[in-house]
Amino acid sequence: MATVADIKSALENVKYPGFAKSIIEFGFVKDVQVDGSACSILLDITSSAKEVEEELRKEISTVLSNLVENITINIKKPQEPKQHSNSVSGKNIAPHIKNFVMVSSGKGGVGKSTTTVNLAVAAAMQGKKVGILDADIYGPNIPRMMGLQGKEVEVIGNKAKPFNAYGVDVMSMGSLMQEGQALIWRGAMIMKAIEQLLRDILWEELDILFIDMPPGTGDAQLTLAQSVPVTCGVNVTTPQHVALDDSRRSLDMFSKLHIPIGGIIENMSGFICPKCGEESDIFGMGTCEALAEQYNTQVLGNLPIEPAIREGGDAGKPVVYFQPESESAKRYMKATQKLIEYINEVSDKVENASIQPTTPPGVSACSTAGAAKSSNHSHGGGCGCH
Repeated sequence: MATVADIKSALENVKYPGFAKSIIEFGFVKDVQVDGSACSILLDITSSAKEVEEELRKEISTVLSNLVENITINIKKPQEPKQHSNSVSGKNIAPHIKNFVMVSSGKGGVGKSTTTVNLAVAAAMQGKKVGILDADIYGPNIPRMMGLQGKEVEVIGNKAKPFNAYGVDVMSMGSLMQEGQALIWRGAMIMKAIEQLLRDILWEELDILFIDMPPGTGDAQLTLAQSVPVTCGVNVTTPQHVALDDSRRSLDMFSKLHIPIGGIIENMSGFICPKCGEESDIFGMGTCEALAEQYNTQVLGNLPIEPAIREGGDAGKPVVYFQPESESAKRYMKATQKLIEYINEVSDKVENASIQPTTPPGVSACSTAGAAKSSNHSHGGGCGCH
């Protein structure tokens, strides 16, 4: 006959999902009772996720199958966040994440992914529970920048477990496809991928999920905004006026999607000489102030061209973590503080009800059927785009 000590010894082999420690080591096993060939176990865990509970029940039943015949498992856990009605706040397929920050740019090559990485790591260093979702379908660079290149994704049940680096949970399209593979996707495939990256990843209860978006203003941005209430958007640009023209489109997109604008990051704003430390204005500097005023937002930071940023990105060692005394790291930290303050101001007011599709599921807004069932202001077939 198994004893309480036997049961607890066996439970030392049950790892808490996502961690190397067992449920015994974490102290999650609160009570064990044995009555002949039956036992009763009480757990008190910290996650509200259904997948975590299911995994624990399965593993406990497996390790105790040779010791007892009848197993009763009672699990206490935090109440799962409730999905608000769409009529109140819109759709939210990841309600356990408190805040979503969309990092966007009007064009590529302005340092959007570098900004995402360093803002996220800086937020984690300031005590926030943070994640990065690399939704840049066509250029997923986050794995390299976070030192995760080549690592395989662990699958638990039917969901993927995020990596963790520098205190940040990370998942990227680059980790889910073959390295160097070109994706030639149409809009519907992009939309489905964005939803799956939010729904089918075992994200923990995060304070902030930074989402690195593809450049531009397309299907990915609209799908994200309709899938979760985005707390705010961050626009990344460079000082040149040709870049600012594209930034206006990105900022206008935030406005049209009713996404609060958290601020603008001006990258390549001056150059810091690695030998003498002098800062020189080579591409322009401070040109975003007028743009920020136009869109009633703030400049979060003016980040210079500094070799340490490029070196850190290529080596998977974010500058804000590995060179905290550098000028760039200090500016990233200050920008993150300003962003967190803004998130705290607007977090409770965010909703996306106004941009939900009005057509029935599976019916395109551009189809005749979709147009007939959505609104009466269209007098032709479909939405008039053909």
